[in-house]
Amino acid sequence: MKRLFGLLLLCLSLQVVAEEEIAAPEPPAAPTPSDISELQAVPLYEEYELIEWINANRHLQQVRDRDQCQLVQDIEARAEVLRLPAYQFLWGDMLAWGVCVPQQSRRGLGMMWKAAEQGLPAALEQLGRYYYDGTLVQQNRERAAPLMQEAASLGLEKAQFIWARWLLDGTGSPLDYPQAYLWLKQMVLADKQLHQEAQRLSTALAARMPTSKVRELDQRLLF
Repeated sequence: MKRLFGLLLLCLSLQVVAEEEIAAPEPPAAPTPSDISELQAVPLYEEYELIEWINANRHLQQVRDRDQCQLVQDIEARAEVLRLPAYQFLWGDMLAWGVCVPQQSRRGLGMMWKAAEQGLPAALEQLGRYYYDGTLVQQNRERAAPLMQEAASLGLEKAQFIWARWLLDGTGSPLDYPQAYLWLKQMVLADKQLHQEAQRLSTALAARMPTSKVRELDQRLLF
């Protein structure tokens, strides 16, 4: 009887262990290198680097000449899927002018607008120029003005120079002169030609404002 009772207990123990093994979840598998690469968006270029190229108008040259169009799919993914503004601008410019890809100007401008809507100064500046000059789009200087002014307000020196020239050519309002004057006066420029251009433009703007207003602005520059 005792032997029979012991065998019964042994059978019950084995059944419980088997059920626990079936119910116990398997430990998660360790991520593979491909899984990690999909989860982590490793920058194709450092963002600050790409923005520097864009501001210096060297971004298309970098993609086409230095990288020989080998990174097109990566650029497209970061623009279309990750929606990174610098990559949206780069991808849009590539499409607009057919650099490394078939030219699709409408789609390219759409991507530039997406970058501009995220506040990328270079996108605002370039769209402003396109509408001012009628490049790829119908000329519309009323639409160009707020784009360039916004780019200038975000600190893009190229846009600040262009905005000052536009003001002197009749775009905008005299109410815009003081801020444009201050932007020019606050620039730190190592390039001698740019330094002289800033001086010329600021002097021309000063000539269109009351002397008392210029004195007030110059006083603000002391603090």
